[in-house]
Amino acid sequence: MPEPRLAVRAVIVEDGRLLLVNAFRDAASALWCAPGGGVETHASLPENLIREVHEETGLVIAVGAPCLVNEFHAPESGFHQVEVFFRCRLVSGALRDDWCDPEGVVSRRSWVTREEMAALRVKPDSLARVAFARGMGYDPLERLVNP
Repeated sequence: MPEPRLAVRAVIVEDGRLLLVNAFRDAASALWCAPGGGVETHASLPENLIREVHEETGLVIAVGAPCLVNEFHAPESGFHQVEVFFRCRLVSGALRDDWCDPEGVVSRRSWVTREEMAALRVKPDSLARVAFARGMGYDPLERLVNP
C-alpha cells in the first residue's frame, strides 16, 4: 500500500471572499478546494505552497500560520493524502482568464463568499468554518469520491 502523500494548501481570504480552485483535472467534476498541492523534497512547506499557488493561479502570496490539518483517502485506489492548510495573504497579482496551470490540473479559479460556498461541493468539509473564523481545525480521515 502506498504511503500517504503530503500536500499544502492556502487559505486566502480577501474582502470576505475565499479563493477556491477546481480539485480534479476532470472538467466535469464539481469539487472545489483551496489552491495548493503536493510537497516536493528539499523545500519547506511554505516554499512548496508559494510555488503551488503561483502555478495554479498566477498569484504571489505570503504564507502565515497553519490553520487546518486534513486527511482523506480514496479506498478504491488506495490514495491517502494529508494536507496542511496555512493562512496566507495576497502579495501581488490578480486572477486572469488567460492563466494556464503548467500541470494542467487547475482550470477554474474563483473568489467566493461563505454564502456562495454553501452552494458548492468543497473539500474538506470544515474549510468554510476555518477560513472565515480564527483558530485551528482538524478533519479526521474523509472519504474522497470524484463527481
